[in-house]
Amino acid sequence: MLTVYNTLTRQKEEFKPIEPGKVCMYVCGMTVYDLCHIGHARMLTAFDVIYRWLDASGYDVTYVRNITDIEDKIIKRAAERGILPQQLVEETIADMHQDAAALGLLPPTFEPRATQHVPGMVALIEKLIANGKAYAADNGDVYYAVREFEGYGKLSGRTLDKLRAGERVEVDPHKRDPLDFVLWKAAKPGEPSWDSPWGQGRPGWHIECSVMSCHHLGEHFDIHGGGEDLQFPHHENEIAQSEGAHGHQYVNYWLHNGFINVDGEKMSKSLGNFFTIRDVLGHFDGEVIRFFIVRSHYRSPVNYTDSILADAKHGLTRLYTALRGLELPASAGIDWKDPFAARFQAAMNDDFNSSEAVAVLYELAGEVNKSRDPLQARLLKDLGGVLGLLQRDPEDFLKGGVSAGELSAEEVEALIQARKDARAAKNWAESDRIRDELTAKGIVLEDGAQGTIWRRA
Repeated sequence: MLTVYNTLTRQKEEFKPIEPGKVCMYVCGMTVYDLCHIGHARMLTAFDVIYRWLDASGYDVTYVRNITDIEDKIIKRAAERGILPQQLVEETIADMHQDAAALGLLPPTFEPRATQHVPGMVALIEKLIANGKAYAADNGDVYYAVREFEGYGKLSGRTLDKLRAGERVEVDPHKRDPLDFVLWKAAKPGEPSWDSPWGQGRPGWHIECSVMSCHHLGEHFDIHGGGEDLQFPHHENEIAQSEGAHGHQYVNYWLHNGFINVDGEKMSKSLGNFFTIRDVLGHFDGEVIRFFIVRSHYRSPVNYTDSILADAKHGLTRLYTALRGLELPASAGIDWKDPFAARFQAAMNDDFNSSEAVAVLYELAGEVNKSRDPLQARLLKDLGGVLGLLQRDPEDFLKGGVSAGELSAEEVEALIQARKDARAAKNWAESDRIRDELTAKGIVLEDGAQGTIWRRA
């Protein structure tokens, strides 16, 4: 039985899909104006693991992850660079997909763009106005009237009175209430715009996800996910829009992943501790970054430092080392009655507890090291695959991941041959010197009856 922590009810619940055997899941994706950062990697990987586990559990999953391709930040960044917003969007989406591939993410079933759904957004806004939940202002903007939606605040636990008491928003004379939020923005000179009953303009951010999710998954679906920073106001506003328009529940289960902190502090450009995925990929293999994220529970905060990434690399190396040198039979699927598989399954069915699942992988790797049983090793690889791990040739991982300044595989092999020649000539000093040079360069040598094998530390 799968249980999930539902942000809406603030408790773990048994997962029961609306339609037996099928799961509809929507996750808020990227606003494509800049490279993805390590916090985005956490969100993307967390829901990739959830997607994989639902699939491994036998569900037919429809996974939608949107792209916001029209927004103030996109317009501003494009103007700063002197290019059209659409050019920036295409460049950034290509970069995002490259980063996603490096992290081993499966593509979602659908990846809709906001600009493809503007007519649907206009239609939903018209419906909200007709239902008395929204109003057109005299400046061409359209606003949602939050006090007209009785359930506002139920996801975040923030009541309207508390929000009003703590509000720090600039007073907008066109709003009936300072807490009202924009659904449609009147056009400004030089900005992309579309026709609407209220004149030329473009959609607000929150309305996009209500329309794209319902277009692909229907007005009522199973899972909606995103980073915990989206609980309020974005997801709260999505509920108000969707339920205010359709008159019934929007989503059954709300899932939110925790933050990544850097050296114990919130990641921020102003603090100088902001890292893009590209930054980190310059120093660590993409699978190491994935393992760093997967070995923590998706709702837990995660601390990022170089030493913690190095520890993740060491941990993944342990798993790949267990698979090294074994000829594995073809996969016949996972036997969930196997004790290791059963414990792995129990962990993942407990709110996708990948941290406990990784602990099972470590124990199984220890058994493989002792038994050298290809069937056990096959199970280790198959279970790792459920988390998007351990699918490479062990030699590729253990000898790959070259960073700037490191020796290439060819250079390592040449030095190992030079050391072998020195040993054959009984030049022990030269042999030791080469070994010390390799050690200093992060290369671990293991001498055995079949010769010398190596890996990166």
